[in-house]
Amino acid sequence: MAKNKIAQLWHKFWPRMGLRRYFTYLRTRIMRISASPHAIAAGVAAGAAISMFPLFGLHFVLGIVLAFLTGGSLLAAVIGTAWGNPLTFPFFMAAAYGIGDWMRGGGGVSPSEADQVSAVGQHIPHNVFSEELAALWPTFSTMMIGAIPLALIVYAIFYVVVRWLVTRFRAARAERLAARRTGH
Repeated sequence: MAKNKIAQLWHKFWPRMGLRRYFTYLRTRIMRISASPHAIAAGVAAGAAISMFPLFGLHFVLGIVLAFLTGGSLLAAVIGTAWGNPLTFPFFMAAAYGIGDWMRGGGGVSPSEADQVSAVGQHIPHNVFSEELAALWPTFSTMMIGAIPLALIVYAIFYVVVRWLVTRFRAARAERLAARRTGH
């Protein structure tokens, strides 16, 4: 019974088909979306960029919104959010915090911020926010600030790479189809 529970927990975080096959599936699925190379690239880039933010549970929705705003494929955005997963989130959040801390002047949470947090905790009604949630605000806001440049960089990289791959894939596919038609 315990082995079954462990296996179920394992499969929640690790694809049953293995990582290589999973990424091959995602790549194939992206290449076969019937949309322009721009739409596919913008969608995947939107999903990947949104994964940089510590907004767990909102990545799909925010990825779709960003894809819509940039003219991207909504399906590609959902697939792009796979960039953020339990294996990569610790690295993303650590990088976002480090960059955000650097952007704020470094040194982690300052004593004045700690005083502000305790003051905020005193003025917020306990039925709306708890003091523990208010204590997390400096870390969360630092991560949000640090995630912005990360998201911009990830968006640019994913857009360029995915657009190039989709264009190359479609050109090779057109050549194969043309060769079949002519019998070569």
